[in-house]
Amino acid sequence: MVDAIDRGDDINLREELGDLLLHVVFHARMGEERGVFDFNGVAEDICEKLVRRHPHVFGDDSAADTEEVLQKWEQIKRAEKGGGASVMDARDSALPALLRAQNVQKKAARVGFDWKATEPVFEKLEEEIAELRDAIAQGGAVEMEDELGDLLFTVVNLSRKLKLDAETSLAAATNKFIRRFQQVERSLAAEGLRMEDTSLEDLDVRWHAAKVVVAEVS
Repeated sequence: MVDAIDRGDDINLREELGDLLLHVVFHARMGEERGVFDFNGVAEDICEKLVRRHPHVFGDDSAADTEEVLQKWEQIKRAEKGGGASVMDARDSALPALLRAQNVQKKAARVGFDWKATEPVFEKLEEEIAELRDAIAQGGAVEMEDELGDLLFTVVNLSRKLKLDAETSLAAATNKFIRRFQQVERSLAAEGLRMEDTSLEDLDVRWHAAKVVVAEVS
């Protein structure tokens, strides 16, 4: 579905939304057969939750901006789950690591645990790079993994402070790499060459040429 949205493919998006809806209907039907809930109950629950957590829309409350809306959402959510609930109490462990890191940081920011500007994040980024270099020099696999994780987590934080979506940014970079790589493959094939038989220096020249070609096509 996300791929169809990214490509602006409305016909395929309609089909993928149907696939997504099938899962909702399927699980709702199984719930109904077990006598625990049905599709109408699922729809009613989400409607009631949206009303409860958007008092600025459905009630007399007000919100100055999107940030305040999200903060109020988090406060209401925690109150619903009990005053002692943690901001981090969520069943999101199955999410991809990048998306989960982004969500965790957003939750922390909503309760004020966040840098006020971008510059401190750059400083943290440089600190994490230095620590990763030290771990590499020491050669400990566990330490390298730990420091690399910290570095990636900080990069996600930077994307959030820049008001960019880390998942979207990485997906775009990956797609760009694929387009350029395929252009290098085409340039080699046109000369009857194989990538594995080509020197790294030649590949680097072709890579830079591919960046120009792909940019012009894009």
